[in-house]
Amino acid sequence: MTLEPLQYLLGAGSGGLVGFTLGLVGGGGSILAVPLMLYLVGVQNPHVAIGTSAFAVAANAAIGLVNHARLSNVKWRCGGIYATAGIAGALAGSTFGKMVDGQKLLALFALVMIVVGVVMLRGRGNPGNPGAECNREKLPKVVGYGLGSGLFSGFFGIGGGFLIVPGLVASTGMPILMAVGTSLVAVTAFGLTTALNYAASGLVDWPLALLFIGGGIVGSAVGARVARGLSGKTGRLTTVFAVIIFVVAAYMLWQSASALL
Repeated sequence: MTLEPLQYLLGAGSGGLVGFTLGLVGGGGSILAVPLMLYLVGVQNPHVAIGTSAFAVAANAAIGLVNHARLSNVKWRCGGIYATAGIAGALAGSTFGKMVDGQKLLALFALVMIVVGVVMLRGRGNPGNPGAECNREKLPKVVGYGLGSGLFSGFFGIGGGFLIVPGLVASTGMPILMAVGTSLVAVTAFGLTTALNYAASGLVDWPLALLFIGGGIVGSAVGARVARGLSGKTGRLTTVFAVIIFVVAAYMLWQSASALL
């Protein structure tokens, strides 16, 4: 599939918007990657939109991981165990996702967006639990949460940070800030696994993915700077963003309603 120059430009802009959102509210922004590729950029095949966004999300997560690592916000052992368990789930989920009709997949994706919005609203101002390390006692729980998150992430082609962060907190007891940084290990691994699986079937538009990533890098830097200037108002920003997610999800459901009937 060959896109027009304007579509690639819109792809870079979409990446910038997702990056800006991630930098501003700290999570959930990647859920908009697929809708933007479909309805703004104009990618016709839902599976191509999912495969391409998975790679872009993985790359942006890797960049974010470097930044969090510099701030010592990453527990590598926990992230490694969680990601390793989840890779198997992401491979299985993405394989199954390719078999599902594109419009049905979008309808299910919209329902997931609604769940994301609810989770974001409930998590406002949550300080998390005291710091903890992954030990032998917690290993089965970490592996279980990782496998489930990977399966979910691979099926829908999303980063899954909204699942991974609470999964890490629940399975290890680490502070929320550590969970955010550590989650990027898994987001990167799940995204790459999903993207490579889709790429094997020719369902990744590489030029669009690279432009999306470039826009995301710029947008993330701008979003982080704006967030610093709005210190203390992140709860309000999260509410606004959750409302945007609900609106986009409703539009997607309307567009793909026939697939559910």
